[in-house]
Amino acid sequence: MTEMPASLSMLLARHSLGGKHLGEPGPGDEALRRMAEAALRAPDHAGLVPFRLKLVRGEARARMAALFERVALASGKEAAEAAIDAERALRPPVTVAVVARIDMGHPLVPAHEQWIAVGGAITNFLNAAHALGFAGKMLSGHKVRQPAIQAAFCEPGETLVGWISLGTPVRTPAAGHAKAGVDAVLREWPAAPAA
Repeated sequence: MTEMPASLSMLLARHSLGGKHLGEPGPGDEALRRMAEAALRAPDHAGLVPFRLKLVRGEARARMAALFERVALASGKEAAEAAIDAERALRPPVTVAVVARIDMGHPLVPAHEQWIAVGGAITNFLNAAHALGFAGKMLSGHKVRQPAIQAAFCEPGETLVGWISLGTPVRTPAAGHAKAGVDAVLREWPAAPAA
């Protein structure tokens, strides 16, 4: 096999890294614009761009932390647990809320293709962050289903997908979850008949 290109080596080295392992500096305006440009290069049938990326940084981090704490308390969490939700929101230097705008009645592009475009955009955004020397992780969970949080991040017709935590890695990423090998996902079609 020929030598692996540096760009492919970079992609194969990317791992998710959570907020407690992200420090300053977070990506600035130029880096965030590059990440958004990469997101826009994801496969997107008919160029619908069915996503929006909403930046949470600076003082907005404290507002998001307060929102998370209020919602946690309102949903029955103890004060200590709600404080943890708030603290986690403050950890990453930059958080990017990912919002989907799926046109359920589009005459050409079915909803599942639009969701694929959203996923591709997230992947390209995270890969660009890695290429620029930052680290990040896509997070979702029960918060994305909380009406007050949805209302804070979404306009009518939008769905909150989750948040990308971003910053400078303060430790080397762990190996991550064990995943299937290439042979489990890459196969010939049609399958060869059994012997």
